[in-house]
Amino acid sequence: MSDDMGLPLVDRWALMTAKNSPFMRSAHVETPLGLAAVLGFYRAALENRGWTENDGAVVEPDRAVVAFTTSDGPALLRLVRQDNTTIADLALRKPLAATAKIRPSPGQVMFLLGNETDEAADITVNERTIRLAAHAGENLMDSDAVADKLPDSQKIDLPPGKYKVTLKLKGTAAQKREFEVAANETWGLLVGPDGAPLPMRLY
Repeated sequence: MSDDMGLPLVDRWALMTAKNSPFMRSAHVETPLGLAAVLGFYRAALENRGWTENDGAVVEPDRAVVAFTTSDGPALLRLVRQDNTTIADLALRKPLAATAKIRPSPGQVMFLLGNETDEAADITVNERTIRLAAHAGENLMDSDAVADKLPDSQKIDLPPGKYKVTLKLKGTAAQKREFEVAANETWGLLVGPDGAPLPMRLY
């Protein structure tokens, strides 16, 4: 991923998704490594790539938010410690056309939902449950055109904050995650194999 995406990849990851589009380069990594170790890795690796850390970083025992300035645009590293796992989201945002339909409403966060499995899936975000048919929006991570053409039933607009997400496939145990999202971000959330949630920042 470091070669293809220009983004560093922390060791010992258990789950990883990545996106490289004309307006976003991002990676989501889940690792058992401690938050402090992951933060130290990214700070060193990004400095080596010529990224400049901005003032105002937030570093707490269970979360960290660090902004960077790069030659390609603004970037953000967000870390969360949950259930003995450190969740790392690193994103570099490029200019987005004003006509792009994945642009969130001002001050809001947009979630785009997809399902790559052969079974219908139930996804609950902010106490709202949506049924996704098998393979509905399965390519939203790979194609910007697919993300643009998703029906309204697979889009959720929310204010920024922390949200609990639950995914349930028939015959499998529900899987839960908690995500922290900021204003003016767009996220894809794909139901992966065995009902695993595969998040990826799209803008």
